[in-house]
Parts: sequence; structure tokens; C-alpha cells
Amino acid sequence: MSTIDLNSDLGENVPDRIVGDDEAMLRVVTSANVSCGFHAGSPEGIRATLEAAVANGVTIGAHPGYRDYEGFGRLAMDVDSATLQAHVEYQLGALQALAGAVDGSVAYVKPHGALYNTIARDERQAKDVVAAIRAVDPSLVLLGLAGGVVLEVAERAGLRTAAEAFADRAYTPEGLLVSRTEPGSVLHDPALVAARMVRLAQEGVLEAVDGSDVAVRAESICVHGDSAGAIAMAEATRAALEDAGVAIAPFAVAR
Repeated sequence: MSTIDLNSDLGENVPDRIVGDDEAMLRVVTSANVSCGFHAGSPEGIRATLEAAVANGVTIGAHPGYRDYEGFGRLAMDVDSATLQAHVEYQLGALQALAGAVDGSVAYVKPHGALYNTIARDERQAKDVVAAIRAVDPSLVLLGLAGGVVLEVAERAGLRTAAEAFADRAYTPEGLLVSRTEPGSVLHDPALVAARMVRLAQEGVLEAVDGSDVAVRAESICVHGDSAGAIAMAEATRAALEDAGVAIAPFAVAR
């Protein structure tokens, strides 16, 4: 029987910007990528999400991003190395403190948004993020885009890594995510998403936007918490995977 993790980006709500249903998603996923405050969320909201993750037995991951609250962390930035490393270290430390306050702990790191996409191809920024993780806690696992440069950088630096695929995003023939600026980049059909993820788990392939098959090795599947219909897609994906004999379990546990 094959095994795969389900994760979602959570802790991003504030009263005037509600983007997802964390409580519902935490009943479906096995790992939670919790905002560290730079791109979304508030200290009290992040703490509440962490508390709910602990109550549901969901593994906690840190979800640091660029300092881009207005743009939800989706604006690409050419941040110098010293600044980027310090910003990631700051975010990891903050989330570790809040997790500890609710009897939880952080097991892994998954960068957010534009930072995630940048370090999938930009070795310099990838090295900055890896350096930050090593400085704060080298036992943390780095979760990144399957085939991304950052996974190679992290492995060379001695970090444990895990590769990720996206249930609700379209892929290019090169195995990268289609830009959110392109039509059809975000998927919303629960049945389609679920079928794609079963094929990924069983065959290691996804259909790209041009109809070709692209090989994707992944230990975790993400359903974005802020996508329209996110809960329905997550529930359909989990049910379809379990019906196909795929076990759902976290890829990392806190040491």
C-alpha cells in the first residue's frame, strides 16, 4: 500500500480578510502549513489555528513568505540574502513560540506563495531559505515543489526534504505550476482533482495543460485553503485516495 500526506495552507484569516475554513480543513488533512504572519494572519488567529491543529492531531509546518501582507505573499521579490535569511528565521521563531504555547511543535517548513515559486528555480534565494532553517532548527523537514532547485540545495546542506504536488493547480509540461495570471491555472472540480491525485499517487504522473503527462514524485499533496471549494476538493481527494488503497499519513513528525 502506498502512503501520501495531505496538507493545506492555513492560519491566514483576519476579520477583514477571511480566506478559508481552517477548522473544517483540519478535519481532513494530515499536515497544516501555518502562516507565520508576514503574508497573512494575525498572532491570535495563527495561535487559534495551531491550537486546532493540535486538537485534531495534525502535524504543524511553518509557512513563511515574503514581507508582502497587502499582496498575500504573491509578489515576487529580489530580496538580498541577509534580509531574506533574517526574515525567514524571524518567522520560524515566531511560529515555534506560538506552537509551543498550545502544546504543539513545528515539524517542517513550507515556504509560501512567491517565495515558494522563486526558490523552486532560484538557487541563491533557495540557499538563503535553507540557511535560515539550518540556523533555527536543522531537524525541520523542508517541503518544496517536486523537482524544484530548493530540494537539491537543502539535501546538499544536510536537511531532510519532502516533495509536494498540488491538487488544485495546473502544471506546465516542465512540471512547474502554471502562473496564477493564466486562465485555468487553479482547478475547482472536486471529482477531477481527486482523480488526478489518485493517478499521481499510483502512477507518479499528472496531466499537464497541453495534455501531456509529466512525471511528479510527491510525498505530500496540497489543497490550498483559500481556493474556492477547498473543503470539497480536500474531502473528495482524501476519499478517492483511501478508496484506491492509498494510506493518508503525515510525511513528518516533530522531534
